[in-house]
Amino acid sequence: MPDVTVPRDPADALAAVAALRRLADQLEDAAVEQAMRAGWGWPQVAEALGVTRQAVHKKHIKRLIAAGVELRRR
Repeated sequence: MPDVTVPRDPADALAAVAALRRLADQLEDAAVEQAMRAGWGWPQVAEALGVTRQAVHKKHIKRLIAAGVELRRR
């Protein structure tokens, strides 16, 4: 693992971790939506993310439906 400079104040370090997690979640949401709009299936998205199809489906299905994304049927 590369050397990482961590803020001296634990509160600052933990705030940075929380901010990175929020950013990663936003990036994942956008990328999954983009992939699904491009016609990808759940298995392709899951493999690209390194998770199970069920995990990616559970995490994103409601948001994608609400966003009007047309999802492929099996």
